[in-house]
Amino acid sequence: MEAMREPLPATIRITGYKSHAKEILHCLKEKYFKEVQALEVDGQKIEAPQALSWYPDELAWHTNLSRKILRKSPLLEKFHQFLVSETESGNISRQEAVSMIPPLLLKIEPHHKILDMCAAPGSKTAQLIEMLHSDMDVPFPEGFVIANDVDNKRCYLLVHQAKRLNSPCIMVVNHDASAIPWLQVARDGKRDALFYDRILCDVPCSGDGTMRKNIDVWKKWTTSNSLHLHGLQLRIAVRGVEQLAVGGRMVYSTCSLNPVEDEAVIASLLEKSEGALELVDAAEDLPGLKWMPGVTSWKLMTKEGQWFSNWSEVPESRHTQIRPTMFPPTDPEKLKAMKLERCMRILPHHQNTGGFFVAVLMKKAPMPWNRRHPKVRPARPSCSLETRTADDPVDDPAPAEPPMAEPERDGEEERTPSETPTVDPDAGEQTEEPASKKNGGVCGPPPSKKMKLFGFKEDPFVFLTEDDPVFPPIQTFYDLSPDFPKLNVLTRTHEGKKRHLYMVSKELRNVLLNNSERIKIINTGVKVWSRNQDSEPFGCAFRLAQEGIYTLFPYIRARIVNIGVEDVKVLLTQENPFLSKLSDDAHAQAKKLDMGSIVLRYQPDTNNPDAPQCPIELCGWRGKTSIRAFVPRNERFHYLRMVGVEVFHKQGRRADEASSEAPEGAAEDGAGEAVAEGQEGPGRGENGADSNGTGGRWKKLQLIWAQGSFSYFGEH
Repeated sequence: MEAMREPLPATIRITGYKSHAKEILHCLKEKYFKEVQALEVDGQKIEAPQALSWYPDELAWHTNLSRKILRKSPLLEKFHQFLVSETESGNISRQEAVSMIPPLLLKIEPHHKILDMCAAPGSKTAQLIEMLHSDMDVPFPEGFVIANDVDNKRCYLLVHQAKRLNSPCIMVVNHDASAIPWLQVARDGKRDALFYDRILCDVPCSGDGTMRKNIDVWKKWTTSNSLHLHGLQLRIAVRGVEQLAVGGRMVYSTCSLNPVEDEAVIASLLEKSEGALELVDAAEDLPGLKWMPGVTSWKLMTKEGQWFSNWSEVPESRHTQIRPTMFPPTDPEKLKAMKLERCMRILPHHQNTGGFFVAVLMKKAPMPWNRRHPKVRPARPSCSLETRTADDPVDDPAPAEPPMAEPERDGEEERTPSETPTVDPDAGEQTEEPASKKNGGVCGPPPSKKMKLFGFKEDPFVFLTEDDPVFPPIQTFYDLSPDFPKLNVLTRTHEGKKRHLYMVSKELRNVLLNNSERIKIINTGVKVWSRNQDSEPFGCAFRLAQEGIYTLFPYIRARIVNIGVEDVKVLLTQENPFLSKLSDDAHAQAKKLDMGSIVLRYQPDTNNPDAPQCPIELCGWRGKTSIRAFVPRNERFHYLRMVGVEVFHKQGRRADEASSEAPEGAAEDGAGEAVAEGQEGPGRGENGADSNGTGGRWKKLQLIWAQGSFSYFGEH
């Protein structure tokens, strides 16, 4: 409790899959950490930030700086701006230390199909995406992440988090996790139920472990919070293990230390599974992490202070609030076999963190009520997802949702799901079984009225057809390699001009095409091309988008200009530098290209250890006599820091205030770039594009070159 009364330390995590994670780590250790540790703020001496001992590769750090001090102290403004800028670029995540634990325990590999059941606000989802992309040389990992949240508005927060990572392997959906639809995929000409290799089940909880950062918990916490949440938590966990593949892992976690929300849910889940689930001993998975074993006995207390040790003590008048699953198992042998001590309780005073509970479950066999796939109505043809191929059948009967445990209801005894019409997955034939009993579980998908969806109406996801006239000019202009997966390109409109083109992985395309009527998709795909405002003179109607460049670059064989460190500095600090400002080699390459979108590529120079030791790809534009980089503001700052330029800006416009629809010739989200002497001014310049739009509304900046004392100001 003494630790709970102290402010929570600030923790940051470096995005692990980015090839320049080492560069960011070097910048943090050699510059910012050294600057802050000598400071004293409000009488508090700032300690040197420390790496979290249990997080791999020194990619997570904590300091005794509270979030309040970090935001408000003028002495820490530079460090704070660095964190904000790098966070918006997706290179750093500010995330509570204990929140980083569940994704690590899932042991993600690039081929895993992952479901994040209660994903918002998305910090753990970001970790899952990073682990999928552990090999940066593979633009499309075989696996994917489906991130779900029940709250439509929080889904958009989730989209914002996921967008920072620019992955084609993430899909955000909006459903109640306790009844999330059973998806299907096409395999070998047939449709099959989708089972996930890994599931993160970070359920809604009372949050008593978060009172170091959520002050309201001190005022609002009561014992009844856990009693109200237990049923929902159990239903979500049951739905998760139903959709988990045999041999797969599910991590159940809460930011509560109340056994009713923790061990009680796990014990009930293990009991329902009849041996199909096993608690995994994760003691060796995170060396350096201190934790307490799960408890095997606990009591319940009502809001009025009345204690109960077991279900038999609960008066009938309380049966609607208190359920048998909230108590420990009464059979000592059964309790011992569950091995609840394998659950992990993270306590705040052990490593100066929040309170947290986590349990790792392995599925050894199908759930007893769900040992066969169900047979249900064929799916209706999709009206919003087009372009089906031979691999995307529409005539096969579609397996719908296997039955789930009936939610506990007030005043009712717990029900066991009944048998339903099924398909034997081993026999490959559909076998009708007796109809479910009237008082049994849910059979087949729920009636359509229960599937009513709320929230904003989303634009459709429309894949390009094999013969779409939009694509051949793009393929020719950028000389895309023959193995480019053009069927994975989609747009968000049925009619009119396609303004943006996005890409998803092959596996996510399969999910999208076969489930458009089943799930409410909020967002998916990474933007790879945007339409020029005036496409006639430029050879191609679409320019490259920076957020998708790492996905596209392996397939692009033309319109590439190789640049050096000094070229990077010129391109990112000047608005429209003349071609002559580039190095001789880069200048010669650029002169050979026609006007239009280009890739500016920096390759590491092993002979110059001070230069970035990772490749950098930037989107650019070749004008008649000038050249420019199309890079969002925060990414611009990030790359400048990598090449040794310290960036410190005042009154800089927030990135989300800048329109993402920048006119051609204006930097995307580019508010805040400095203007150097001798560059082309605003207005319709030689690039033939209007630069009075988003990129032309300049804010004051100060850029200080690390190599010397030179500084300049640009204001428009």
